[in-house]
Amino acid sequence: MIELKSGLLTRLNQAVRHANDNQILRFSREISGIEGLVRLTVGEPDFTTPEHIKNAAINSIQADDSHYGQPRGSVQFRQNVARYLSDKYQLAYTSDDVMATVGVTEAIYATLKTLLNPGDSVIIPMPTFPFYAATTEMIGGKVIPVDMSATDFKLTPALLQQTLAAHPEAKALIIATPGNPTGVVYQKQELEALASVLEQTDLIVISDEIYSEIVYTAFTSMGTVLPNQTIVFNGVSKSHAMTGYRLGVIAGPKILIDEIDKVHQLLVTTPTNAAVAAATEAFSSAGYNDSLPMRAAYLERLSVMLATFDALKLEYVEPDGAFYLWFKVPTNLPRDDNVAAKMLAEQAKVGVIPGSYFGTAGNGWLRASFATSLPQIKLAMNRLTAYLTRNKRGEA
Repeated sequence: MIELKSGLLTRLNQAVRHANDNQILRFSREISGIEGLVRLTVGEPDFTTPEHIKNAAINSIQADDSHYGQPRGSVQFRQNVARYLSDKYQLAYTSDDVMATVGVTEAIYATLKTLLNPGDSVIIPMPTFPFYAATTEMIGGKVIPVDMSATDFKLTPALLQQTLAAHPEAKALIIATPGNPTGVVYQKQELEALASVLEQTDLIVISDEIYSEIVYTAFTSMGTVLPNQTIVFNGVSKSHAMTGYRLGVIAGPKILIDEIDKVHQLLVTTPTNAAVAAATEAFSSAGYNDSLPMRAAYLERLSVMLATFDALKLEYVEPDGAFYLWFKVPTNLPRDDNVAAKMLAEQAKVGVIPGSYFGTAGNGWLRASFATSLPQIKLAMNRLTAYLTRNKRGEA
């Protein structure tokens, strides 16, 4: 192993040096060696990518489509995305208003890098996906956290107004619908109420809608109620079980897309051609209903989990979207969610994610994914029931 010359480590970018790594992945690795563990930690579909989409990627490779592609994705890709967003969510984007990214992770970085000068502030309602805050801080921005635990884990107009009054300097707001880890989905009237506040400001709104096809209620995009101030993230990872393809989408006013594209090209030059070909097929009419079987399976699994949680009298947020169940640490376990999650993994052999990884508003909560098979879900629920029952009697 090559060792770095003494003293050079201190010369690195200190924002990177002090950044946390992916706590979710780290915790998952820490408990992965537990024999027989049922992993309710995963944040990706357990299904395979539909055959017609795989064939599109294969055809791209066999056609020797191996040269640099277009940075924003092919014309056909962008046309399909615009049509998909219109047909599905009534969004009025054209092909000039959308671009491909290497997953939504790149979309987060490229967008925030475009928007923020050093010291600029971003309002981030929490608990939420931790990459928003981590990326903001890494590029020199400041996070304004908003605790949503007292408002059913949704940002309300009153909470937004209160935050804006305290932080008039804020430049952007990030929301997620459906949310990770809570599974909450903002209804149309809720988004309209937020928009009535936001349209009085110069805030740019980033709406992460990557789980928009995994919903169990009506879905409305923030881009339909506040199009002139909103940047929408979407993609194929969750809707078409394509996390490994690393293909995300940014949609918004063309002038913003043009600016974000500058950062995008410096970061990645262009997305992978085979991934773009696959996503082009996913966003075609042939892929419109690919998520329906997955959604039905998620609902069946969720019903098993909710029945168990109700029987155990656990407090939880019933999700309207995504594939996570957000629940309070059981009362007969330590309040510290890190300790509780390790106990469940080591003693009950059920792996869940500590809620504090999603911000301090998640302290005392846990996230369980139901993106795993029904037999595994049932096994996990049986183990959880047995463990918490024993623990209640002081036998664990």
